Amino acid sequence: MLRIGIVGIGFMGMIHYLAAQKVKGARVTAICSRDPKKRNGDWRGIRGNFGPAGQVMDLSKVKKYRALAELLDDPDIDLVDVCNPTEQHAQTALAALAAGKHVLVEKAIALRPREADAMLKAARQAGKLLMVAHVLPFFPEFAYAAQVVREGAYGRLLGAHFKRVISKPDWSSAIADPSKTGGPAVDLHIHDTHFIGLLCGVPDRVFSTGLQTDGTVTYLTTQYLYGDDGPAVSCSSGAVAQKGRPFVHGYEIYLERATLSYESGSTPLTVFTSDGRTRRPRLKGGNDPTTAFTAEIQAVVDGIRAGREPDLLSARLARDALVLCFEECHSVRTGKAVTLS
Repeated sequence: MLRIGIVGIGFMGMIHYLAAQKVKGARVTAICSRDPKKRNGDWRGIRGNFGPAGQVMDLSKVKKYRALAELLDDPDIDLVDVCNPTEQHAQTALAALAAGKHVLVEKAIALRPREADAMLKAARQAGKLLMVAHVLPFFPEFAYAAQVVREGAYGRLLGAHFKRVISKPDWSSAIADPSKTGGPAVDLHIHDTHFIGLLCGVPDRVFSTGLQTDGTVTYLTTQYLYGDDGPAVSCSSGAVAQKGRPFVHGYEIYLERATLSYESGSTPLTVFTSDGRTRRPRLKGGNDPTTAFTAEIQAVVDGIRAGREPDLLSARLARDALVLCFEECHSVRTGKAVTLS
């Protein structure tokens, strides 16, 4: 039985806790929070932009720690699940790796690329798995698209456009603070750069236009330039929508023999094939958003058992996604295309 210690009981910490209840071969044995109410199981003050509201939890069988060092000293913890604010990801993960624990860290991997590089180096030196919880590939519509593209089921990927737009978040003061999250072009858009990297790899160059507020990029549209052979990929992402439509994401993916179309709230995943037919694939997972997080944590557990990092949770891929976000912001500010090394 793999034993999990969750660090940080905010919205994502709660979601990971709930999702882990359905994972096979693992259980949450400890939590770490500075808030005594949360350590006592009163999670009613937790809010998020999806999923269940916070409630009173029965933590009678879970160890409760106030300080990270206390949790890391516990020999009965195999995996540290880092769910505290992004600005604390690097220092928490580095301490956990130094303590000989495997690490799962919520996206973004870190606030800055140099921190992500230090984390990858520390994982290699410790001989432990560092995994990053980019959950998007575990959502049914995106899991289907990734499988189709990577297996070549409808031929080569020709082009794609991705979309992720929200209203300005007001359910957490930290999530709205760019000094803690990097702002929408990092905290939100990194879902897209990660998924694009998964499907296509790192592009040769990026060119982005966008909007800024007090120096922080709040909305952008990017062209990912892969050279003459393509694919031709673009994405629009940011926090510019009105509260009547607080969240939308989706894609159109163009393959040699099919087009995949999906938009949350309006267009179910639809496959248009070269013979003129239209079909809607049967997807696994249903409408419960925590199901994707359960699948994500299950992949972590299976990876640790196998001694191999799951490719969907690759720390290198997560690091490259973070770098992409930074380079796109640089392109917005300079008005020029940026070449990636």
